[in-house]
Amino acid sequence: MNWERMHALIVKEFIQVMRDRITLAIILFMPLAQLLIFGFAINTDIKHLHTAVFDQSRSQESREMINSFTYSNYFDVVLYANSVKEVDEAVESGKAKVGVIFPPDYASRIKGGRQTSVQVIIDATDNLSASSALAAAQTIGMLKSQEILAEKFSRLGIRLPGQAIDMRIRLWYNPDFITSWYIVPGIMGLLLTLTLISMMSMAIVRESEQGTLEQLLVTPMKVWELLLSKIIPYIIVGYVQVFIALVVGIFVFNMPFLGSLTLFYFLTFFYVVANLSLGIMISCFAQNQTQAMQMSVFIILPCVLLSGFVFPLEAMPAGFRYLGECFPITYYISLTRQIILKGGGMEHVWEDTLALIAYIAVMFTASVLMFKKRFVP
Repeated sequence: MNWERMHALIVKEFIQVMRDRITLAIILFMPLAQLLIFGFAINTDIKHLHTAVFDQSRSQESREMINSFTYSNYFDVVLYANSVKEVDEAVESGKAKVGVIFPPDYASRIKGGRQTSVQVIIDATDNLSASSALAAAQTIGMLKSQEILAEKFSRLGIRLPGQAIDMRIRLWYNPDFITSWYIVPGIMGLLLTLTLISMMSMAIVRESEQGTLEQLLVTPMKVWELLLSKIIPYIIVGYVQVFIALVVGIFVFNMPFLGSLTLFYFLTFFYVVANLSLGIMISCFAQNQTQAMQMSVFIILPCVLLSGFVFPLEAMPAGFRYLGECFPITYYISLTRQIILKGGGMEHVWEDTLALIAYIAVMFTASVLMFKKRFVP
């Protein structure tokens, strides 16, 4: 082996790596991003769940029980409802993950030495959040019962059968905690992100490498017309993928589809276009197909971990939660679970839809401007 020749080749490779600034940035930044996301954002102990409370008792005893919920840090009361219907609507719309309802005779039954009950409604479309809420509610009920028995009834010689407070927990939408029902809607969004972003970005870069893109740009065609013509075929590809995923989810995993199929397909259009716009933006920075693929893969990590696909957004620090809101998959997963598992209508998903439309407007406009800057002479 000629060590001088080897030394020259090694130096040459290092120089090539250092010159490829985009690849070098990905190599250096990806491990850091993974450490930060896995270290701070991933948390299976779900706390601070949005909770709606309907207190029909309005007594000191019921307020003490509400304080037990909030002091546990597992529940954050965001709504004091005036009816059971209002609690139901809060859980159905996703504004609350948990609903707590106190009966009118809650305090009188405790004072009279009789067992009372508290109804707890839990949105089980998110398995981790529902499991955490279920365990926390049961523990709070048990501890509060022990406290009541110890402080009030033992010295009076009163003995209640079982617990003083019966926590009547109702799991909505996925009472058996079937993981596939929770995962399949998220996988649909992830598949579209994986394929559409990478395919769109590499398609434009490939044409640039082959020289055909310059030939198209010298024609009277406008830039936005060129980009739109490249987007439309991939929109059809996206719908084919969604159709296959739905068929597998419904007929293989027995996933229910409770909402409007028309509304679902209509809103999917905005998500598909949002991903394709992001793919165009990547192509404006990538110098070759390898870089386009690397940048596309780099986006997958935060999409998986920060979108609510596996780990609930409630468990993440605020900074990572806001970062997750920068990706369209976050809104798509939310609206798909709302439509598929809850049967929600447009009144429940309009905010997510508006976010996707705003994302398209900003990203597509920015992509056209960046495309002109780089490719148009």
